[in-house]
Amino acid sequence: MGKQYKIAVVNGDGIGNEIVPAGVSVLRAVAKKYNFDITTEDFSWGAGHYVKHGEFMPKDGLETLKKFDAIYFGAVGLPEVDDTLPAKDYTFKVRTELEQYVNYRPVKLFSGVQSPLRDKTEEDIDFVILRENNEGEFVQNGKIFYPDTPNGCAVDTSMVTRLGVERIAHYAFKLARKRRKKVTNVTKSNTLIYTLGFWDKVIAEVAAQYPDVEYGKMYIDNASASFVLKPEFFDVIVTTNMMGDILSDLGGAIMGSLGLGGSGNINPEGDYPSMFEPIHGSAPDIAGQNIANPIGQIWSAAIMLEHLGEQEAADAIVAGIEHATAQGNLTKDLKGSASTSEIAERIVSFINS
Repeated sequence: MGKQYKIAVVNGDGIGNEIVPAGVSVLRAVAKKYNFDITTEDFSWGAGHYVKHGEFMPKDGLETLKKFDAIYFGAVGLPEVDDTLPAKDYTFKVRTELEQYVNYRPVKLFSGVQSPLRDKTEEDIDFVILRENNEGEFVQNGKIFYPDTPNGCAVDTSMVTRLGVERIAHYAFKLARKRRKKVTNVTKSNTLIYTLGFWDKVIAEVAAQYPDVEYGKMYIDNASASFVLKPEFFDVIVTTNMMGDILSDLGGAIMGSLGLGGSGNINPEGDYPSMFEPIHGSAPDIAGQNIANPIGQIWSAAIMLEHLGEQEAADAIVAGIEHATAQGNLTKDLKGSASTSEIAERIVSFINS
């Protein structure tokens, strides 16, 4: 047997309980085929856990996760639980404490899927959004003063550090070297002149160390329009926490569905395990019906294997997704009738063949 990997599996809530097992079935098939071993341990953390126990994960949850090679995660959130809690008490906590400072979100048009952009092809839509994952607008560094009075006020302070910008920038330029050698910094420094002016300055300094990579910056408003009008312009995008969050959903939309988007919350040094999840939420309204699109979750498994160094296996999963979609196996969100489990079975049988 080849290498052994220990994976923490957190289904989360809603459709997580269907798409994560679908993804695990694909992982098992590809591990067997490419001669490595995956052992999984399941954790029932999330909003459902919060309803029962008053917490999203146990106090020692992060210590538990540190013992694994990676975390394979669905989505958290339920309608009956305050929607400010899942990020604060699970997602951001894991991303920050485990120094998963790269949020890696690829955007690509799969074979047989129609993009809402009617004249764009698979060649046109193929880029990666790198979202800075530990700082920026989401640090929750703020306060509400006198909320119930006429002069109530609220403050959130965005945080940008040299270390934070340098490390995401180096990751972007190294990734671009493996792709089409082009980095676009998506920013808004013409209005957020302090934080993003500093962000731009540090990225430009890093860019100078990669003379072989084409570098440019683009304001977020122009970038949003360009996603729709000329997605072929982009190769590697590097942007802040909040802008990356918004842009990657737009990326999912131009691929045809948010259900297709996979992602990795990556600690590139490997000091801590990285976490891999689809870009969409827990969709409790369609949970339990076997109709959720598992492709974003399955693609996240490929991103996880690539991170662990199992490139061949990762490529096989992506080829399996392409094969399934090209044959017209599409779920309801893509105007098809295939079920969650059918998509997973098609991809497994492609890998086995």
